[in-house]
Amino acid sequence: MSEVTIKVQGMSCGGCVGNVTRTLTSLAGVSKAEVSLEQASATVQYDPEQIDPAALRQAVEDAGFRAPQ
Repeated sequence: MSEVTIKVQGMSCGGCVGNVTRTLTSLAGVSKAEVSLEQASATVQYDPEQIDPAALRQAVEDAGFRAPQ
């Protein structure tokens, strides 16, 4: 497993945190996602053979948030 921390912009409440968490944990290859409203970030444990950080960022963007590099 690998781990990456992604900046997540646009979250304003616990519902946003839940949305980002559900989005990330639903992806194949993701074993864990810890999303912090206060830190505006998501720390994700993933299998690099199944998914990469660019795909994780894209999933966050597709959910309606910003995930700058």
